[in-house]
Amino acid sequence: MKIGIGSDHTGIELKGIIIDHLKQQGYEVIDYGPNSPESVNYPEYGEKVARALVAGEFDLGVLICGTGIGISLAANKVHGVRAAVCSEPYSARLTRMHNDANIIAFGARVVGSELAKMIVDEFLNAKFEGGRHQNRVDMITAIEQQG
Repeated sequence: MKIGIGSDHTGIELKGIIIDHLKQQGYEVIDYGPNSPESVNYPEYGEKVARALVAGEFDLGVLICGTGIGISLAANKVHGVRAAVCSEPYSARLTRMHNDANIIAFGARVVGSELAKMIVDEFLNAKFEGGRHQNRVDMITAIEQQG
């Protein structure tokens, strides 16, 4: 499975830790930046990762900024993206199982590296359950298509 990852400057250190963690588990990881700690704008990286996901460059994504909120808001503006901010593993698992989220986001100022690893693991190991949840995801998609 291919994982796309991006951050802003506040998330760059945690992004490196998550990349190493994912590679140790055998995932192929595509890093969409940034590559230096200089200040950047999180909407640019949220959009970059979201557009790459929709283009099929990878299977699931990870976004990191200070809180995870801003970068996920930017990503969710791209049609076809369901990015969820999660600060603990249970929500990360359920957003895949029930919402078919395709990007997980969290904050480098909110979670530590070990908790971030657990969040990512739960997200990646969960599978969309479909069934009654598919109808709800279809409803979200319909809202998105209406603009």
